[in-house]
Amino acid sequence: MDDLDRELGPYEPVEDFSDFSVDNSSKGGTNVKHPNVNPTMCLETPRETGFHRSTRICLEQIREAILHHRWQEAAEYMACYPQLLEDTCLPLAQQNKELLWRISINILHHHPNSTMEDYNNICERMKHSGIRHHLMICLEHSFHLLLHGQAEDAKWQLSSAESWRHGKESAAQHQRAKLIQAYRSLLDYVIWCDKRFSNSNNYFDSDNQGMHNNFRQASLNLKEILKSPGVWDSFILSYIDMLELYDDHEEALKILNDYAYNNNFPPNPNAHAYLYRYLKRHDASEKNLMRVLKVLHILVPSHELMLDYSTLLLNSENEADIQKALGIILDMLDFTCWRTNMDVWKCLKAVIQRLEIQEDWENFVCEKMALRKDWWPALHFTSFHASKDLEENPELWKVKASLEKVLCPKQTLKYTADCVTNGKRT
Repeated sequence: MDDLDRELGPYEPVEDFSDFSVDNSSKGGTNVKHPNVNPTMCLETPRETGFHRSTRICLEQIREAILHHRWQEAAEYMACYPQLLEDTCLPLAQQNKELLWRISINILHHHPNSTMEDYNNICERMKHSGIRHHLMICLEHSFHLLLHGQAEDAKWQLSSAESWRHGKESAAQHQRAKLIQAYRSLLDYVIWCDKRFSNSNNYFDSDNQGMHNNFRQASLNLKEILKSPGVWDSFILSYIDMLELYDDHEEALKILNDYAYNNNFPPNPNAHAYLYRYLKRHDASEKNLMRVLKVLHILVPSHELMLDYSTLLLNSENEADIQKALGIILDMLDFTCWRTNMDVWKCLKAVIQRLEIQEDWENFVCEKMALRKDWWPALHFTSFHASKDLEENPELWKVKASLEKVLCPKQTLKYTADCVTNGKRT
């Protein structure tokens, strides 16, 4: 529990699956986003009973042990703390159950001697202590099993959770059930991958019936899940991987197109990147590739695939495409992440060379640079940049120096060899 301010802030109950996150930084498994242990819960209150006083003091000791990473001590106090579940104070009942679950899991994640049996016991006990967190505990339990190589057990946990029902289904419970179904399908894909690589030479052998069954189960559920609007990147990639192996390119294209262009889904640059890479793998026409990248450019002008877009435009004989390529590559260089990228600057130089054979090309370049003239020199063409580029990448310095007067013709800049001696500013 490293971020103490976050961990010890006001308590916030988990209301839906969007509050569930995983961090693989902890020992041997996931480190779950824990509810905050509110320090006020450790303070004495008026009319406090002996029962509440003992649990309050126990929680205070657990809190101190966790803050100082004394996991054995925290575990010993935690052995007494489950008496909290005997509290019949209804307003705090759900809060107490979640608190017990989160603290127990956190201690198990960090305790050097914790075992899978300990983890399984805690999860099973907490699943049956109340209904509110049942599905999320099952999901967390499956993640832990998966990280310990127990994919089949993890799938069983999710299959059990998928069929779990209690009372009238709320909107939050419906969302969690969808998430459970999605991850169960993803586990089918993981098991399918294991069987695929263990039988890499006999994909379609009749002996691989189990592998085909996993494919059918995963594909049916993933197809259904992907009808729900949302960001399903990992699930999309898994589904497409399976469809490609079975040469179902029509279905793969349909899924990717729908994921990218269906207005019911939130704008997602990754959707267009996945579609582009799939089309490129299957030798789609440059026209189709550029159509996808055009939308991606609108969403993320700094995306790495804009270098591909510029290259495709450079292959065109159309003068308008060459001019468009200049705008694309300048948009990339507006972002500091590309400031020292050799490929981007080489592409810009190639675009300028293609433009130079067009009439009135200088005015066109000046028009593109008009809105940049006040800040581009400070971003790319100072004497500091010159000395640093000359020292770290002389080839980059040469390319940029050759473009200085083209991009900023009426400005006196210091990105020249005269301002640099032996890689340092004079």
